[in-house]
Amino acid sequence: MGDRMDLALLKVVVEQKIPFNHFMGVQAVSIEHGRVRLELPFREELLGDWVRKAIHGGVISMLADVAGGFAIWSTLDDPTARVSTIDLRVDYLRPGKPERLVAEGIIVRVGGRVGVSDIRLFHPDAEDQLVATGKGVYAIKVPKSH
Repeated sequence: MGDRMDLALLKVVVEQKIPFNHFMGVQAVSIEHGRVRLELPFREELLGDWVRKAIHGGVISMLADVAGGFAIWSTLDDPTARVSTIDLRVDYLRPGKPERLVAEGIIVRVGGRVGVSDIRLFHPDAEDQLVATGKGVYAIKVPKSH
């Protein structure tokens, strides 16, 4: 492979270039080759259970998907490559509290066409108390050179 992905550019892509991420408020706290740490600030609209004040499961799975996909993307050479979700499994372990949520995506394997990542979700003050874990499988499409 050639030059590695510009990780500063990838932070801009995560936070600003993908409209849905920008709308949700996803923040790239750290991006390394094969590993990302994202955070999502809490706001009331993210609640799925208004009685016990728990974050909606769809919000948790969204953040897991973004973290897993960008962990894969961070290993690619071409910023115009596409990374698309094939499969995402999320195991919910405890309710997400009404506070900032963190997702860490770490690559398991990246091949020519498919990448796999493991994802952990937790609150910043309780990394050992996982809210959810996940595994993402992603299709990789790198544009052909001209």
